[in-house]
Amino acid sequence: QVQLVESGGGLVQAGGSLRLSCAASGRTFSSTIMGWFRQAPGKEREFVAAISWFGRSTYSSDSVKGRFTASRDNAKNTLYLQMNSLKPDDTAVYYCAAQPSGRWGSAAASEEYAYWGQGTQVTVSS
Repeated sequence: QVQLVESGGGLVQAGGSLRLSCAASGRTFSSTIMGWFRQAPGKEREFVAAISWFGRSTYSSDSVKGRFTASRDNAKNTLYLQMNSLKPDDTAVYYCAAQPSGRWGSAAASEEYAYWGQGTQVTVSS
């Protein structure tokens, strides 16, 4: 089992920045891919970014590319999402997730992730 706890969400003005954190505990594997997803009211859950366990590979959606960056600190078992130039359309609940299978080709597929955090709300005002 892997436990994930997100933090760092909040209210920010458009153009501002936030950094989300995701603390991981429990059983993890070197092949585990960590991902960030988000879900806005009335919309389906959407892939945001993914990072390989050792951080050598990252991948982000077109909607956040150049603005959001996923990183990790394995010594702290913590995943981060640095969000810059935030827009009102970025308003959503943000979730971190773990994919133990390590299938990088499926990093954007939510169904590939076995473990999820409880989510943290990000609200961007215009």
